[in-house]
Amino acid sequence: MHRPGISARRAAAATALCCALIAAGAAQARAGGTPHGSAPAATPTLSQLVGQRLVVAFKGTTASRSLRARIRTGQIGGVILFGSNIASPSQLQALTAELQLAAHNGGQPPLLITTDQEGGLVKRIPWAPPDHSAQQLGQLPTAKSHTAGSLTGAALRADGVNIDLAPVADVPTGPSDFIEQQQRAFSTSRFIVATHAAAFASGLEGHKVWPTLKHFPGLGRATVSTDDALVHINATAQQLGRAWLPYKVAFRQNLDPMVMLSTAVYPALDRRAAAWSPAVIKGILRKRLGFTGVTITDSLDAAAHVRHTTDPPLALKSAAAGSDLILITGSRASSQAVFKALLAAAKNGTLPVGGLNKSYARILALKARL
Repeated sequence: MHRPGISARRAAAATALCCALIAAGAAQARAGGTPHGSAPAATPTLSQLVGQRLVVAFKGTTASRSLRARIRTGQIGGVILFGSNIASPSQLQALTAELQLAAHNGGQPPLLITTDQEGGLVKRIPWAPPDHSAQQLGQLPTAKSHTAGSLTGAALRADGVNIDLAPVADVPTGPSDFIEQQQRAFSTSRFIVATHAAAFASGLEGHKVWPTLKHFPGLGRATVSTDDALVHINATAQQLGRAWLPYKVAFRQNLDPMVMLSTAVYPALDRRAAAWSPAVIKGILRKRLGFTGVTITDSLDAAAHVRHTTDPPLALKSAAAGSDLILITGSRASSQAVFKALLAAAKNGTLPVGGLNKSYARILALKARL
């Protein structure tokens, strides 16, 4: 059971310290130095190399002693907030400050605090923008999407959230596609999706909240969510490639979003799901499209559930294939099991240290920009 709450004095102290850390980090960055925790250790431990890759969910509206201990010891690199973690602006600000305080007290890099703030049906923080769904924004001038992203970024930053798992860069093909049904796509036109997704992402980045384009290599043709079923998208490589325009545009505009990897299977690209496919991650996203930023899997807990397996095997496959951040939305036990499995693989060499170091460097570079 989580604690019923933290005192107003403690919450205020945590918030004040967090603000002071942010201000100090910004001052150091302006002076040419490195903000607290953003510089990797000369020789990071295997525990650090593994822990920084995990983004986990948790229960309750406060940070439990167990969660804070895992953050302090570097077993977690980020968290994801759902509606059940969020009650009010003051509560959310106290929660995010307390989470960052745990990282600071352990001498760890700043925490990635993520949420899905797309607008419309997917909006975890009810009082924060955007006030329109992506589909509604796609029917307006592109500048409106930039404004929506900017307002969203300002609101998230004020609440202590530094990663938005948005915008959706998928290109639906018609009314039977679930992304279209949920009004989560800007349009069925790849050109409109490309311009509006880039505009929204740019607005977020303007407030040091990092966007996440999703779900690569595309869920636009899916008629059901990967959270609910094992999805195979039987499009040709050429058809899939046309839907990568939003990613190409964002990269060409020197935006530096994260990219979320789909857990659907794309037979034209690989027999494995994209989130654990070297062909998709290294061959297409990195080499062909030239992406150098941080990747994050879609929920591995959901992917494991529809495959009647557990999180650790999928996490091992994803990490080995080159996924940087591993998203675990299930229980504390499942995310702890993933950490133990990845650490054991790192120790026995199943996860080569070269790949671990590359992901670690990309993640810490992102944290430095935040």
